[in-house]
Amino acid sequence: MMEKKSLSERDICTKFITPAIESAGWDMARQVFEEVSFTAGRIQVRGRLVARGRAKRADYVLYHQPNVPIAVIEAKDNKHSIGAGLQQAIGYGEALNVPFVFSSNGDGFVMHDRSDPDGVKETELTLGEFPSPEALWVAYRRWAGLEAPEAAETFTADYYEDGSGKTPRYYQVNAINAATAAIAKGQDRVLLVMATGTGKTFTAFQIIWRLWKSGRKKRILFLADRNILVDQTMVNDFRPFGGAMAKLSTRSKTIERDDGSTVDLPLGVSKDSKTKKRLIDTSYEIYLGLYQAITGDEEHKKLYRELSPDFFDLIVIDECHRGSAAEDSAWREILEHFSSASQIGLTATPKETEYASNIEYFGEPVYSYTLKQGIDDGFLAPYKVIKLHIDRDVEGYRPEKGALDRGGKAIDDRIYNAKDFDRTLVIDERTKLVARKITQFLKESGDRYAKSIIFCVDEEHADRMRRALVNENADLMAQDTRYVMRITGSDKDGKDQLDNFIDPESRYPVLVTTSRLLSTGVDAQTCRLIVLDREVGSMTEFKQIVGRGTRVHADTDKFYFTLMDFRGATSHFADPDFDGDPVQIYEPKPGGPIEPPVEPSLGDVTPRPYTTDDVNDETSGETVIHDPFSKDKGSTRREKVYVDGVEVAILAERVEYLDAKGKLVTESLKDFSRRRLRKHFSDLDAFLRRWTAAEKKQAIVDELAAEGLRLDIIAEDVDKDLDPFDLICHIAFDQPPLTRKERAANVRKRDVFTRYGDEARAVLNALLDKYADDGVLDLGDPKVLQIAPLSSLGTPIQIARLFGGQEHFKSAASELQNAIYGDAAS
Repeated sequence: MMEKKSLSERDICTKFITPAIESAGWDMARQVFEEVSFTAGRIQVRGRLVARGRAKRADYVLYHQPNVPIAVIEAKDNKHSIGAGLQQAIGYGEALNVPFVFSSNGDGFVMHDRSDPDGVKETELTLGEFPSPEALWVAYRRWAGLEAPEAAETFTADYYEDGSGKTPRYYQVNAINAATAAIAKGQDRVLLVMATGTGKTFTAFQIIWRLWKSGRKKRILFLADRNILVDQTMVNDFRPFGGAMAKLSTRSKTIERDDGSTVDLPLGVSKDSKTKKRLIDTSYEIYLGLYQAITGDEEHKKLYRELSPDFFDLIVIDECHRGSAAEDSAWREILEHFSSASQIGLTATPKETEYASNIEYFGEPVYSYTLKQGIDDGFLAPYKVIKLHIDRDVEGYRPEKGALDRGGKAIDDRIYNAKDFDRTLVIDERTKLVARKITQFLKESGDRYAKSIIFCVDEEHADRMRRALVNENADLMAQDTRYVMRITGSDKDGKDQLDNFIDPESRYPVLVTTSRLLSTGVDAQTCRLIVLDREVGSMTEFKQIVGRGTRVHADTDKFYFTLMDFRGATSHFADPDFDGDPVQIYEPKPGGPIEPPVEPSLGDVTPRPYTTDDVNDETSGETVIHDPFSKDKGSTRREKVYVDGVEVAILAERVEYLDAKGKLVTESLKDFSRRRLRKHFSDLDAFLRRWTAAEKKQAIVDELAAEGLRLDIIAEDVDKDLDPFDLICHIAFDQPPLTRKERAANVRKRDVFTRYGDEARAVLNALLDKYADDGVLDLGDPKVLQIAPLSSLGTPIQIARLFGGQEHFKSAASELQNAIYGDAAS
């Protein structure tokens, strides 16, 4: 017994747990995987510090077949009780959506079973009683409702594998399996909710592939509302469908794949040479198309009616919160026409309003993966929030008596506030101030080429904002006029640059102004800054906008992004329906106050339907408000009033984030570093002992950097050129800091090297200079002797001889370092 308790956890796995699993009949190569990391580890950010937290890792995951997990085992060493790992494993089991969870210390197993019809049961088993694959699969089918042979056969259809070894992430597996199981059991309306940036299109492909290969669904339609979504889906994620797939379009287009190759999209619509009528080619099995390409307001545009109502067996609707959510939508006609088909809705933001509902149509989601989960798991980028409040937005603007607008007309005498600016009344000075603050932020961040999206009230506002940004960034515009561009629905030149904006390999455009075109369905992987200079009325659209920045792009070191809010839109963070944690990554300059802002009043606003789905007219200076999904296309036009000479200023700004417990925190990088350093070193004495004992001081610096504490960046934040030693003492333990030059001068004053000869003293003085001037930490490193001016004093071997040999030189260098830090140590 004592011998078993001396074994490590890994030894317990190898000697007891693995043999028990294998004896139960499990295929160790195909069904059992050890040390499975299924999250990436949350990205932790403060200032420019970036580090990953620990990934969640299960000791064992058991699979019925690839990508169908059914059990988790958590192992502990024998000093723990047999069930010590059970609660930890239950959390893993819930994440992986498996009903069977086991804990073991090598003596046996405790089994947590969610598959029992009477509720959860926990049972203690001997090593020889571990369940067989067949036994767990029978119980799994009962738990999942897949007892019918046909349902099980559909569910067990294989995933697509391209031989690259790429596997779906755990939440994608959950979503794919949940949707496939629902369809297999006969559920014909299915909703999947997955945060932006979590791979909805890849998930849709695997669902379609499995149902297609199982023979359950023969003809399938994938619907989207953006042409770029259809084109890129065909040439990338849906590429394996090959010749069985076509686009519902009459216009051919050559598209570049992710790997750089090009392909002509296969088309599923042609025109009759005599009648010029569009005809759908019914020889394909997988169709992709835009809503707009197969329906419209006029009868002759309703192309879908060419096909019988039972033509499609499955329809997958991307971004279903848009068109298909509204009951009176023209797009809903397509789904109702093919009502006999199974229909799967994909969205990051299910729409639930008085006027439109995904859940009413599709039912409750069969699986949800939220923005918060994505950030916690480390698959999505965290972000800071900067709130800036403009005096006119908060206090309002009332024209002086008799004031005239730019055209010479009298301005209505009333108080204008945030809801009016850039919609009914334009203050150009306000636009210029926003552009100036955006540019200031980019300059201070050190990356003026950070891809940025600026959301404006309408197209005309986006045009004025573009011009204001051009004037603030004249130097970079001189290098390439695409540095700032407007990308809106009516701007062909801008839309032509959209592919370049979202391409990580393309530098331009950099700053993009828009209204709503880029709020959804645009995969801007490298977007680092999102600016809100318009109100965002609904949670649905707010989440979509935030989602433009949540993608992680490791190749360009994009691990976080910034949300800059000028209109109070981030008040949605207080809404219980918001599920993503903003995180602080920036602090105003030292000495600058951070005062809580006064939230701008929006006045007495009467809600109206589809506020956030307004479509902007292409006529400059006018805003058209109507419901884009409704069959009734009535609209209202309002002329804008332009006023000049109005002074505007920033009233207050603050930076905030929600911590892991959901508490609103404003914390400086200095405070964050102090807290983390004190966790690493319990007190000053503990740090001094560690520093003195370390043969290589750089090893301590590297260790802290690996934990997200980059001392060089912390030094920039406190605006002091300090040695890492002094920086830690100052930040963590409030010690008065000395600069490197001051420490070197103190050593020379004490003249502690009188026992060495002139040549050896010259070497020590040169080493002291390298410390003072260049911050060299490990003075005994022989490589330092190869750098000027030390290299002019002799070779490393010759220099060592001046001290009586290599070991004596190292001793002298160590004594020098102790002298440097002697003040603090004493």
